[in-house]
Order: sequence, then structure tokens, then C-alpha cells
Amino acid sequence: MNIIRYSEKLDHIISPEQTAQKLASGFSFSEGPVWCPHTNQLYFTDFPNHRIYTWSEANGLKLYSDQSDRAVGLTLDAEGRLLSCETLTRRISRTEKDGSITALVTHYQGSRINNTNDVIVKKDGTIYFSDPYSTMLGDTKDLDVNGVFRYDPQSGTLDLLAEDFPRPNGLAFSPDESLLYIDDTTEQHVRVFDVNPDGSLSNGRIFAELDTTAGPGAADGMKVDEHGNVYVTGPGGVWIFAPSGEWLGRLEFSEVAANLCFGTPPESPLGNTLFVTASSSLYSIKLLVRGAV
Repeated sequence: MNIIRYSEKLDHIISPEQTAQKLASGFSFSEGPVWCPHTNQLYFTDFPNHRIYTWSEANGLKLYSDQSDRAVGLTLDAEGRLLSCETLTRRISRTEKDGSITALVTHYQGSRINNTNDVIVKKDGTIYFSDPYSTMLGDTKDLDVNGVFRYDPQSGTLDLLAEDFPRPNGLAFSPDESLLYIDDTTEQHVRVFDVNPDGSLSNGRIFAELDTTAGPGAADGMKVDEHGNVYVTGPGGVWIFAPSGEWLGRLEFSEVAANLCFGTPPESPLGNTLFVTASSSLYSIKLLVRGAV
């Protein structure tokens, strides 16, 4: 890993001498990392092979499931259950405590949703996810929007929040959840929205642009640290922006960086560890900051 330093503020985030540790390799395309504080392990996907893996300091790499239905993005709900963006079945699913699978979201206003990609959960338990269409999957497009949705598991209500994205992908809330960042793989930029009291979005604007000449990759996964800095996997690695949108630097990998997450909770020993899924490998990086609560 090379550290591309654009601002001296980056030195407050990562030490100039810091290196990345390769934790595992041999995947077709690793994605969707999420740390589970209840089991002290990382979940992530190898979606072309329909697999979900776990990694922990105690047990290393373990196969969790080889029937993930091409799950890409993962997160945990308010009760610590695993949520999956299944691209093969075109749904958001939840793994129950007994291991059974519940389909949470499959349709919007009678039409089958497209190909769920990334998913996050607000502190109130509501679920936000991106739903772009991909011709690579060769399935019929029933829903004529590439949208960002909000699902309330208590009421079962599904709301379309944004529909003007060519290809919405990564999602991340600011630490106080007053802002929602959404990146666009086609446009290669990050937009930010105000989050209204009812969970809807308003005042969308461009937050940051990614330089497509920086290397292979595209706007994809996204996370925010305790200070509101925004981390985006994109061309040439992991881009880091201040809350103002100022570009601070980039963590350059030899593989295409697809997604990332912090260890949780922030006060834990792994709270300042950034996990990065990059093509065939899984990496960890020690930072000087911790993930947002």
C-alpha cells in the first residue's frame, strides 16, 4: 500500500509509515465487509462464488456460507442480525439467530426491485439500500429506476428516496446521521443529502469528485470515521475526504479496492482498524482515528 498525501491533515488519520496487512487472499472478488461486535469477527462476501466468509484474530478465515445468492453488500441490523444484498434473488435478506433466512424486501409498488448493492442501518433501525440495475446479471428490469430506498422493518414500509442516480452504490451516514452520503459508480462522484426527521432526503448536492485517471476501480464502498471524514473506495484505492469535501489523500493498493469498514464498537481494540476488501484479498490497516458510532 502506498499513501498518497494531498493534505497534511491526513497525518492525523494515518501514520506516514503505516502499512497494510494482507489477512487473506484467493477470492474471485471480495466485497461487503462488516464487523460483528457480538462475535468479534468480520463478515465479507466473495460474490461471484456465492460465498460469505468470516475472519477473526482468533480463528482466521472461515467459510460462513456457500449459498449466499451472490450477496454483495452486508451489514447488521439493530439486533445484530446479518443483512445481505442478494443480487441473484434481487432482494434484501436477513439471517435470523437460528440461521434461517427471511426475505425483507423483494418488490416496490408491485415491481420486483433491481439488484440490491449496498445497505446500511440507521440507529432507529430503518434500513437504507442502493438498488442499481446491472446488465451483467442478464435479468429483466422490472423497476424503471436506479434508486435508493428506505425500509422500515417495524411497519414494513418501503420508500423510494432518490431516483436520479445512473448507478447508486455505497452509502454512509455522518456521525450524527444528519447527512447521508451516496456515491455513483457511473458518475464517479459522491453526493450528500440532508436527512429529514422522517428519514426522507433533501438538498442533494455533489460532495466530491473522483479522478478516474488515478487507477483501476470505480466509486463503490463508503464509510465515515468519528470526525466525519469520508472514506470511498474508487479509482486507485481508498479516497479520504474531510467533512468539508476537501481531498486529504488516497491509500493506493495493488488490487482494486471495492469496499471497507471499521472494526466496532469504536472503543474496542479494533475500533481504529480499517478493513478493505480488494479484488482477491482482504486487508487491514491501523489508523489514528476510529469509525463513527
